[in-house]
Amino acid sequence: MTARHPAPPRATLLVIAKEPVPGRVKTRLTPPYTPREAATLAEAALADTLHTVLEAPARRRVLVLDGAPGRWLPPGFDVVPQEDGGLDERIAAAFGHCDRGPALLIGMDTPQLTARLLAETAGAGHDAWFGPAEDGGFWALGLADPGLAAALVRGVPMSTERTGAALRRRLVEAGLTVRDLPVLRDVDTAADAAAVAACCAPGSRFATALHSLSGERR
Repeated sequence: MTARHPAPPRATLLVIAKEPVPGRVKTRLTPPYTPREAATLAEAALADTLHTVLEAPARRRVLVLDGAPGRWLPPGFDVVPQEDGGLDERIAAAFGHCDRGPALLIGMDTPQLTARLLAETAGAGHDAWFGPAEDGGFWALGLADPGLAAALVRGVPMSTERTGAALRRRLVEAGLTVRDLPVLRDVDTAADAAAVAACCAPGSRFATALHSLSGERR
């Protein structure tokens, strides 16, 4: 008889995000887009991300939010506020909402993310999961033990072209086995938006919103 191996535990999926308010989100999209148009794209990216997370297997789904929930929030998420401080502090604190591991944190900047990729991410045999972004940052961080987040993330310089490398180096120096995820492109600029929309699933909210805004400009 073939021995059965226990299935790896399902991860808590964390989404760290800002409420899509004009002037507060996606400011690098302006110009060419207006603050309101940039917020429209941010809302579409966030909604796509949340619905993708709903499609992936998870122990629990948590939205770590700067702001207030809106019509873009589907049911199925626990909503908790972001802590004060820099992004490193807020990411570290987000993992504190996991009562046990593993946990995977993603942002709202990669609407091309698929449920299949999320489902394949956290599995047995690794201590950490790292998703690098094209701009040198990262789109995902997963930890088998979320309690390590504070020591690993706090103090990492954020929003630089060296952020991802610095964070991954921390993981390795801590003696963790790291699974590298595919490189994804964040939506920061208008060029990013166009490239990411082309990678999104047909009919995605983000691609539809970008197409609509581009049509209005013709």
